[in-house]
Amino acid sequence: MAANANQYFYALGRRKSSTARVRLQGGKGTITVNGKPAEEYFAGSEYLMNELNKPFVVLQQENKFDISARVTGGGHVGQIDAVRLGISKALALMNEDLKGTLKRADLLGRDSREKERKKFGLKGARKQRQFTKR
Repeated sequence: MAANANQYFYALGRRKSSTARVRLQGGKGTITVNGKPAEEYFAGSEYLMNELNKPFVVLQQENKFDISARVTGGGHVGQIDAVRLGISKALALMNEDLKGTLKRADLLGRDSREKERKKFGLKGARKQRQFTKR
């Protein structure tokens, strides 16, 4: 089942404190993040753009889908991972046959590592007060 120009597939991706709401639809391969082109939003970083296109490279389907993403929270790397997960989930939703390929490429798993909270009475999440012997 292919995505038409007016039909879209929606998925949610998360990483650290970033949340990405991703819409995938058939098109020419444009990626829009928060209303801006992805190259402009992520400051033209080649590594980040490669990470963003990874699901399409794995499936050998570059420039076949338009992506629209709304991202909140976190920094650029967390946001990229959230968008990438959202794209992968939307592709798997669009075509169940792609799910195995995406799973083998580790693109459907959520990286659940979050920042640990600072504890009361300590300097940070785990850092203790300095111990003095004398």
